[in-house]
Amino acid sequence: MRRRWYLCLPVALIWGLAYTRLYIDPTPRLPVLFNWTASLPYHVALVRYGPHTLVRGDYIVFSFSGQAQETYPGLRGQPFFKQVRGLPGDVVTVEGRAVALNGEVVGIAKTQAFDKRALAPITATVIPPGHYYVQGTGPDSFDSRYRSSGLVRADQVIATVLPLF
Repeated sequence: MRRRWYLCLPVALIWGLAYTRLYIDPTPRLPVLFNWTASLPYHVALVRYGPHTLVRGDYIVFSFSGQAQETYPGLRGQPFFKQVRGLPGDVVTVEGRAVALNGEVVGIAKTQAFDKRALAPITATVIPPGHYYVQGTGPDSFDSRYRSSGLVRADQVIATVLPLF
């Protein structure tokens, strides 16, 4: 084993990076983003840092800051990859569990999370300045449809993203 210590080095490096990302700073630093969830159909994307004026349909990475971080502390500051669906001034309405933007239904809020905790849909509102309604395309995406995720503030946006595949 002493002769092959160098074989353990890559494993230690990967664990060290994972620990840093999870407990110290979850902000993505590379120009490439890998998406392992089913919330969007893209698995690899280019990250474009710097200020951008967001428009409907943009893909963004943002630092999570919703109410769910009280129940799930591991979510605090975690990067989420979603699509901007609603802009400041848009009207969010909720009828039953159907969430609509400007009168167009954009999704159905699930009744419970993966761990069986209740999920409440977002409260009907007009999106205030400096906030965005974001959503994934998958039915299990945890996004602005839910009160515990909520709207995304402009200061939470880390970068815009260009999906590759």
